[in-house]
Amino acid sequence: MKQTEYVQGNGFVAQVNRTDRCKTATIKVEAGVVAVVVPRTLTEERIKKLLDDKKLWIQQKIALHPQAKVTTEKQYVSGEAFSYLGRNYRLKITEGELTPIKLVQGRLTISAPKGASESKLIKYALTSWFRRRAELKLREKLIRYSPIVGVETNGYKVKEFQSRWGSCTPRGRVDFNWKIIMAPNRVVDYVVVHELCHLKQHDHSPQFWKLVEGIMPDYAECKEWLRVNGARLVV
Repeated sequence: MKQTEYVQGNGFVAQVNRTDRCKTATIKVEAGVVAVVVPRTLTEERIKKLLDDKKLWIQQKIALHPQAKVTTEKQYVSGEAFSYLGRNYRLKITEGELTPIKLVQGRLTISAPKGASESKLIKYALTSWFRRRAELKLREKLIRYSPIVGVETNGYKVKEFQSRWGSCTPRGRVDFNWKIIMAPNRVVDYVVVHELCHLKQHDHSPQFWKLVEGIMPDYAECKEWLRVNGARLVV
């Protein structure tokens, strides 16, 4: 897996995405997560200057996303548990320069500087890790289930929804809520199958559910699990 790169800004941390497909840097803030897309050879010093120049704009964008603020439900301390594919993994924090989250020997490990912004930095790093994992796992599941359902997708995207786990467009693209990656593996399968079946049947008619059941006979259990537990899938 490609190593994720981070640069610490003024009160936030930015995920750096390097590419050969752009000549200028762009910044986006989605669900409180700051990401900067830069040419592959741009130096870290130039990136830091860019973030510093745009810090007020970035902070304003972050403030527009209340879900990005650290809540009392999560403390972001060593020993706290976070779910990945239905299994709880404990967080292990060491003091030092900020590093990406890694899953090592059953623990989510990270190094972060001490200070007032430590919880935010860890939250951003965790969110980035889960989103990246969601992108990889959902791609694997789309490759697996598309031929079973008998459809072809026109790409996919991982994003954040307020009240749903997935959607599809008339052109065949499927979108998923990245938080679904915290659910049990079978429940993730259900969400993928659900959206793929919508490419054949666009409503929730009996014919649609019959199509889903033909691929996942236990879909009702997965659907019920999400109804009961979905609100707990938070970082």
